[in-house]
Amino acid sequence: MTSALLHPGSSHRSAPHLSIEGISLSFGERRVLTDISFAVPAGERVGLIGENGSGKTTLLRLAAGLLTPDAGTIRADAPGGGNARIGLLHQEAPFDAAASVTEALEAAVRPARVAAAAVDEAALALADEPHSAVAAQRYATALERAELLQVWDVEARFGAMLAGLGLADLPRDRATGQLSGGQRARLALAWLLLSAPDVLLLDEPTNHLDDAGTAHLSGVLAGWTGPVLMASHDRAFLDETVTALVDLDPAPLPHSVAGPLKADGPGSGIGATRYSGSYTDYLHSRMDARERWERQYREEQAELARLRAGVRTSHTVGHENWSPRTENRMAQKFYADRNAKAVSRRVNDARSRLADLEESQVRKPPAELWFRGLSAAEPVQPGRRHSGPVLIAAQTAVDGRLPPTSLSVSAGQKWLITGPNGSGKSTLLRALAGELSPTSGSVHRAEGLRVGLLAQEVKLPDPEGRGPDRTAHQAYEDLAGRSRAEQVPLSRFGLLAGRDENRPVRVLSVGQQRRLALAVLLADPPDVLLLDEPTNHLALTLVTQLEAAIPDYPGAVVVASHDRWLRRTWRGERLELGVHGMP
Repeated sequence: MTSALLHPGSSHRSAPHLSIEGISLSFGERRVLTDISFAVPAGERVGLIGENGSGKTTLLRLAAGLLTPDAGTIRADAPGGGNARIGLLHQEAPFDAAASVTEALEAAVRPARVAAAAVDEAALALADEPHSAVAAQRYATALERAELLQVWDVEARFGAMLAGLGLADLPRDRATGQLSGGQRARLALAWLLLSAPDVLLLDEPTNHLDDAGTAHLSGVLAGWTGPVLMASHDRAFLDETVTALVDLDPAPLPHSVAGPLKADGPGSGIGATRYSGSYTDYLHSRMDARERWERQYREEQAELARLRAGVRTSHTVGHENWSPRTENRMAQKFYADRNAKAVSRRVNDARSRLADLEESQVRKPPAELWFRGLSAAEPVQPGRRHSGPVLIAAQTAVDGRLPPTSLSVSAGQKWLITGPNGSGKSTLLRALAGELSPTSGSVHRAEGLRVGLLAQEVKLPDPEGRGPDRTAHQAYEDLAGRSRAEQVPLSRFGLLAGRDENRPVRVLSVGQQRRLALAVLLADPPDVLLLDEPTNHLALTLVTQLEAAIPDYPGAVVVASHDRWLRRTWRGERLELGVHGMP
């Protein structure tokens, strides 16, 4: 799908260039980013990938000027000189909750409106003074700015953008604070794209988009002439959209650069590795790069051991009990001096090679987080297993959110619920979980059936009132139960690095908090596991491992997802909801 909205400007020559050089940032003793360097040329679309907590969102905020790095520089020059206008899509909406949809969108295109007015004013001034060089230059400058911002296509871009992102039917007089979370997220994306910044920064832009919305965004980005830097979990979107990927997972930097720090480990953004091509290309390249790193580390450690042994033993030439054959004193002194010089030269050479290698050796490849499966705690207890249909929705409906929908889930079945935004996928899962009462129809659960839901929004209540400094370990213990947490420690799942278990929940990334919520859910595996958009906010490696674990889960699994990659590989049952929830 080709969008009518293109980034202002007609050539890459006039577009800015984003440069990130030697960026490092720590929060206390926790190193978040270390020595990150790469560039995003005009017209390039670069994807940021890496483990949850590797610093993707932090790097975007640094590029937007919302955070100040401890070291390094970030530079983006505007077309024609000066500082570039940088636009960031992140969790906070760029408009006030009291503003109407129209007011929010008008704020987005205000620079274009101002530029159009400037052209009119400059044209009038030139008409009054047709021979004035100053007036002519003012008009030319105003016209160039107006063309850059496509001021004469504003209304067309309005309509194309709202339709493309599924917002065409949104009442323009409705307060943005009254919109659903998904509608606000899509409106924020529309706002950002309509504001046409010189440099575009996107944090999980497809989280609330269906297929049509994602296709529209892909079309917009394909015609964007400025630099685009984005973090996304959407593998199909990355595969279709990016021209390069920057992996923030630990890179094989010299030990002297990446040296030890208490918080180092999986998920620390130390160095960056750039991969050209699509996400599929990256998957193959990354495995090869990791294998090369591990091989280089092993070879260097072996060489270091050999050199250290050489320094210890290279104090004599020949045998330890060697002595000159002649008993002449002068000859003995001559041979002894020659032996001492040879020993000194050998020791110095060995020490020099050892020092060079100790300085340049790559750091040890950190252990990679590896999800140990949906039933890592234990299988569903045999005593509470069921057979046949265990969860039945019969013409279940929720006014305004889910028209009558029927679904029968049998023990051990795997279901995928798909459909566009607004079709009721999340509402159906909440009704199945018992969190939402249907306004008509019914939901029947087998006697003693245990149902667990991983919602899109992270829910980690604080029943013990521990406060804002409650750690991930404490939250897991509180929510899973102390006895259960002792039997099934948080570390068993491979969802959080050990260093993150003792960090406050509030400082964890959204992805890390969602990992924690998943661990709580799996501490005592339910008979029916409901996963609402499980690929959202999770690292790409974990998403792949999570998908692979679903078929082996002994209980039933119902997944609601718009993820195209998951849909392509799904082998279980399917239910597709239509617009307005009609199956």
